[in-house]
Amino acid sequence: MTPDERRYALELDPGEVERYRMMAEQARAAEADLWDLAGIGPGASVADVGCGPGAMLPALSGAVGPEGRVEAVDADPEAVAAATALVAAAGLGNVSVAQARADHTGLAPGSLDVVMVRHVLAHNGGAEDAIVAHLATLVRPGGCLYLVDSDGTAFRTLPEHADLTDLNDRYGAFRAARGDDNRAGLRLADRVARAGLELLEFSGRYFIGQPPAAVRPPAWAAREAMVAAGVAGEDDVHRWDRAFQEVEAAPVPRTVFAPLFTAIGRRPA
Repeated sequence: MTPDERRYALELDPGEVERYRMMAEQARAAEADLWDLAGIGPGASVADVGCGPGAMLPALSGAVGPEGRVEAVDADPEAVAAATALVAAAGLGNVSVAQARADHTGLAPGSLDVVMVRHVLAHNGGAEDAIVAHLATLVRPGGCLYLVDSDGTAFRTLPEHADLTDLNDRYGAFRAARGDDNRAGLRLADRVARAGLELLEFSGRYFIGQPPAAVRPPAWAAREAMVAAGVAGEDDVHRWDRAFQEVEAAPVPRTVFAPLFTAIGRRPA
């Protein structure tokens, strides 16, 4: 399957947009020191590659201020439309959005202070090094590439439910069959080094939180793709939906446990 034929497996429904928004809020608070280290601050030029529906754009816009600029790109036209609408509604005058692939962004080489890539490499199995190599060329000498990804094999939810465990297991197998890296976060530092960048930071944190009922995990957002691939049926989708409803109605709130990793690579001056 070529990059042009490959389709992002997570459907962009309202619940998925809310998940992106929740993740963006948590990330800005948890990564403030890392943003400073990478140079995401007043007057900076920053790209958000694989921006999705634009959840990170308000925070990035505010961080760089009116003298800075944010260039957002995503390969999915639906995500680009959602991000463009968000930018317009929020009046983010220093943000632009365009449709482009992560390995062919169309952004000018050496034109950016920071390129941010969040949860993109895990969904582009086989193209990870090509993506990182391309993005490394976009930052100016002394600029930084900022990578964030997870270890999907260590994702957990409590209370446990057999049907939701089945959903997560099938999602992991589905992604592995596509060639995706379920442990992409663990390899970020290696990819930074192979791109010829100086590793400034490689760290991890454990997200523990109780998402609202409307927010379900990526495995749920991939249900239609799994059905299309023949690894699940509509009866499975209904069974998983019932399981979510049972967990959401339980007296003990659903808690998510997810390990996240950040690598910051600096282009030599």
